[in-house]
Formats: sequence, structure tokens, C-alpha cells
Amino acid sequence: TLPALATSNPANYPSKVDLPEPEAPKIATDSPRLIVKLTSCKISKGFPSLKTCLLRPVACTIGAEKLSDMFTRFLIIFTFFLAATAQAAPTILVYGDSLSAGYGLPQNTGWANLLTQRLAQKKLNYPVVNASISGETTVGGLYRIEQTLATHQPAIVILELGANDGLRGLPLNAIRSNLERIIQACHKQNAKVVLVGMQLPPNYGTAYTEQFHRNYVDLAKRYKLRLVPFMMEGFADSRELFQTDNLHPTMEAQPLILDNVWKALQPLLK
Repeated sequence: TLPALATSNPANYPSKVDLPEPEAPKIATDSPRLIVKLTSCKISKGFPSLKTCLLRPVACTIGAEKLSDMFTRFLIIFTFFLAATAQAAPTILVYGDSLSAGYGLPQNTGWANLLTQRLAQKKLNYPVVNASISGETTVGGLYRIEQTLATHQPAIVILELGANDGLRGLPLNAIRSNLERIIQACHKQNAKVVLVGMQLPPNYGTAYTEQFHRNYVDLAKRYKLRLVPFMMEGFADSRELFQTDNLHPTMEAQPLILDNVWKALQPLLK
């Protein structure tokens, strides 16, 4: 036979049950009232005229007058910051190929480096950024001009490109178009352009070499640019001033290049 079923009622009073201690380190709690919750805080000091204030995550009470004083000081500092930014020294961007990148030269001896030195000597505050790349063509220059302008925000761009295009015999119309679009991008960013003219060896044919050089002259006239007629004016026939490839000037020729560029650049400096 099955055992009789029993019924039970809930206890009228809660009973105390002693559970086993957990197997872990224990914190003494003999005096629960002495246990407090610590709140992180730090000491912060404001301007010298203000008193030290204890900052807590909950609240920090500062008089209305002190808040107003802090806000006024903040506005003054921020105004000075904006003024300093607006008066930042105008940058000169050298944008060319190996002739400006210092190909085959000891470090810091290229004409662009000498330009930095001359500006300092004449106490003209114009930082020089040399964004020239050896082997660069007008196509490559056009591809990266907008990003370069956005990065450096130059006031003046010394544009020296086209020699590699000419040495490769690329179409003259394409060379001119690329240079023109680079010039337009510079003007769009309110940058003045100094255009550095180039010439090719006579073995490329009279028609090609003459029109190649004419591109620089025409662009300078059309956009009213300062023109360096020929980067190597005055020493192009001096073999001793060229490296063994007979294309790149030596270190001794760099001051001569700077002199040629300076004539066109100087009127733009303030």
C-alpha cells in the first residue's frame, strides 16, 4: 500500500539557517557600522586667483562669480589661440621632380634646402616644404596636388615639373594640360605659383624642344605667374657642374639654381 500523503503549511516565523562558510578569503566585519564606501576624488587647481576645489563625481559647488571668471579667462585664451593660428607663417611649397628632390646629392645640400637658409638669413619667416619626388611627371604631380595643398596649405608654390615628360617624348599638349590643371588647383587654394621653366637637349628635334619650352612661357603669361625661364640658366653647358648622368646638377650647382629661382620668387615675399 502507498504511504499516506501529508500536507504542510508555511512557517509562521522565518527560521535562521546557518550556511557553511565559503572557501575564500574573508574580510573582517566585526563592526559593520565602520564599513564605508570610498568615493574617488582628486584635487584640481584652477587659475591662481581661484581657490582649490575638491572635485567629486557627484557635485562640486563653485560660486557663480568664480564660474564667470573662469569662463572669461577661457575666452581670452581661446581668442589668443585663434589669433596665433591666423598669423601662422606662410609656407612655401617646392613641388617638383629629382631636380628639386636633391637626387644624387649629400643630404640637405639641394637648392630647396639652400632656400630655407637664405630665407633665414634675410629674416623672412617662410617655412619651406619640399614635396618633390624623383622621377615625378606632370601626371603624377596632378594626381597628388590636391592632397598636398590640403596638407600644407602653402601661400606660394614653386612648380618644377615637366622635364621627365619631355625626356620621355610625351605629347606636348598633355604636358601643358597637366601643368595647367596643377596651376588651377593652386589658385583655387589661393596659392601663388612660381613656374620653373625647363629646356630639352637639341637631339629631341627643334620643333619638339621649342614648343616644350614655349609651354612654360605661355602658361606664365596666361595665368600671370612669376616665371623662371630656365632652371639651369648660366651653367647648362658646364659639364663639371653635372653628375655622371649629365642630367642632374652637382652640389656646386645648387646655389646657381637657387639664384635663378630667387629672382622670380623674391617679389612675392613680404
